[in-house]
Amino acid sequence: MDGRMTDEKVTAQQVAERAGVSQSAVSRAFTPGASVAPSTAARIHAAAEALGYRPNTLARSLITGRSRLIGLVVAYLENYFYPEALEKLSNALQARGYHVLVFMASQQAGNIDEILGEILDFQVDGIIMASVSLSSDLASRCQKAGVPVVFFNRRQDIDGISSVTSDNFGGGRQVADFLVAGGHRRFGYIAGWHGASTQRDREAGFLAGLAAHGVALHAREVGNFDGETARQAADAMFHRPDPPDALFVANDHMAFQAMDAIRSGSGLRVPEDVSVVGFDDVPPAAWAAYDLTTIRQRANRMVEETVSTLLAHVDDAGVPPRQVSVDAPLIIRSSARIPEGWPR
Repeated sequence: MDGRMTDEKVTAQQVAERAGVSQSAVSRAFTPGASVAPSTAARIHAAAEALGYRPNTLARSLITGRSRLIGLVVAYLENYFYPEALEKLSNALQARGYHVLVFMASQQAGNIDEILGEILDFQVDGIIMASVSLSSDLASRCQKAGVPVVFFNRRQDIDGISSVTSDNFGGGRQVADFLVAGGHRRFGYIAGWHGASTQRDREAGFLAGLAAHGVALHAREVGNFDGETARQAADAMFHRPDPPDALFVANDHMAFQAMDAIRSGSGLRVPEDVSVVGFDDVPPAAWAAYDLTTIRQRANRMVEETVSTLLAHVDDAGVPPRQVSVDAPLIIRSSARIPEGWPR
């Protein structure tokens, strides 16, 4: 017999008696971040394992008022950036003693309202909105429920809501500087979804950078952050009589499709005839088939800022909101002409 009890539920008091400690010590041993001596914790966990004890998370949440659940809302996973970022967010929150509930959403009318209702029903301690917008009414609903919200890779002008993004404007401006320095004259842009702050800021930075050099945008199409739509946008752009000789695409997911369309449909070469630059630096950007010059989103830093910001709000509702912008460097590869003397 290993002492494991199987006929009835094992209590914390039984674990305490077997380990020779108080019941409060058992509670602390199973509470992330609580203070308990390592030797005591080891003794408690050994006793729990022998008895088959599992802490009642639901009961503890009723006592503490904390579910230790975080709702994570994402609109789409086609872009390589989001699966990787969601994994990093989940790991970072689990390391802090929280569990993640993932909800898939869209921007369709009413969808976010329904999703938000489901999330709040789970009594989550906080919500991370990734690639999803939130109305001021829904934000107010979360605030009234005492549930803090942080936007990840999205920014909205809503009072009391924190956000963490890359420096999208600065990234767009870097692309303009790089392409102008490369001697290009006809600049194209494939936009993402117009409702996204990432799209608006990247395009605004690109246009501001071009204007600073005294040049204007030559061609523009919309890809809506969708691969097939981006391919069609590139086909339209590069079948015109005067196609661009430099193309900035609002994210890598669309840039890959644009490069394929340029190579297979227009007879133009990348980068000999047209330079292509993306935004995100997802893993396929380094594949030999693309070797894409792009702006890197520093996912690890963005995740750190998001988790620390959200949990600060969870711990203290009076913490003021933060608008964090993480620097985004240009990663130079072979899909774009490299200006002479340009640092790599």
